[in-house]
Amino acid sequence: MKVLVVEDDKTIAEGLHYSLSSEGYEVVLCEGKQTALEAIKQQRFDLYLLDLTLPDGNGYEICEYVKENQDAPVIFLTACDDEINVVRGLDMGADDYITKPFRIRELISRMKSSLRHYQKEPNLSDKVRVGNVVVNTKLAKVYKGTEEVMLTALEYRLLLAFINNRGQVLSRNQLLEGIWDLDGNFINDNTLSVYIKRLREKLEDDSQNPKVIETVRGLGYRMSGSHV
Repeated sequence: MKVLVVEDDKTIAEGLHYSLSSEGYEVVLCEGKQTALEAIKQQRFDLYLLDLTLPDGNGYEICEYVKENQDAPVIFLTACDDEINVVRGLDMGADDYITKPFRIRELISRMKSSLRHYQKEPNLSDKVRVGNVVVNTKLAKVYKGTEEVMLTALEYRLLLAFINNRGQVLSRNQLLEGIWDLDGNFINDNTLSVYIKRLREKLEDDSQNPKVIETVRGLGYRMSGSHV
């Protein structure tokens, strides 16, 4: 997942580069409008994080160019939080508007939310099978054998986090970000343990010897699986 960050504050830019790279994003930094436009002409990005005030222009101009040439999410990062600027940005097609200072976990969660709207998350088939568990992602239904399994909204979101990353080891922090409550309620580490336990009780043949959601000692969890 490639992200263009346009930010003239070097401290913020370097902090974003470090944090996003740690999450697996490929990050390209630009300090101004002109270098950003040149980068956009040379390669395509999956998401754009744009500062509003730049030395040689503003983020609106970059947003306008992106929206004219590509179908990709744009998020403004700015200290200007007055209503006029917010409305102008959204009217131009920006997908989100985050005021500085911001929390990196909140930013990453909102990036993932914007990407989902553009179907930039890893593509899912309508059905995914893991052992005798089948998840119909189109209908948001889960079956164990022939019986439907009833999951809460958060349990299903956690399951989707595993499905989106089948075969990969996910740390607890990555899972916490994947099920972060967009209403503003953070899911803590203890709550994550409870939800993994509940998922295993509902999906595993033997929750004490899990095959669907495996524990990778010292690293996190992993789900194997295949398209039906």
